[in-house]
Amino acid sequence: MELKQLYTDLILEYNKDKTNKRKISSPTVHEHGHNPSCGDDIDIEAKVENGVITDLAYTGTGCAISQASTAMMAELLQGRTVEEGLRLCRLFLDMICGKVTDDSQLEELEAAITLKDISQMPVRVKCATLGWHTLEMALEKVEKQLKDNG
Repeated sequence: MELKQLYTDLILEYNKDKTNKRKISSPTVHEHGHNPSCGDDIDIEAKVENGVITDLAYTGTGCAISQASTAMMAELLQGRTVEEGLRLCRLFLDMICGKVTDDSQLEELEAAITLKDISQMPVRVKCATLGWHTLEMALEKVEKQLKDNG
C-alpha cells in the first residue's frame, strides 16, 4: 500500500472515530477554536487531576483533516501530564510547520506523525493544527493555574 493511501485511510478512520468526540461533565478547562478560512469550529474540553490529563474530548464541525487530527490528539494525550501534553502539542505544531522533520523525534506523536506531509499543503495547515492550537491554549491556562496554586 502506498503512503498516500495509508494517509488517506488513516484520516478517514480517525474522522469517523467518535471515541473522544463528546462533552465532558465538569471539565477543568474548555477552549473554543475557529478557523475562519474554512469554517472549522472546535471545542476542546479537558479534565485535569493532579497535573494529569485524565480526560480529553472535543466537539465541533470541520473538514476530515481537522476532525481526524483532533481525534489523534485526544487519543495521544489521554493520561499525560499537562507539561507533557504541552510539549507534544508544540512538537506536532513544529512538525506541521516543517521545523522538526526527523522521524525519530516525531515517533512519539504516534498516529499523528502521518499528518507530517501537510506541511507541504499550506491551505491545510490550519485544518490540521486547529485542535492542537486550541488544546495548547487550554493547557497553558491549566499550567498557569497549577503554578498560581502551587
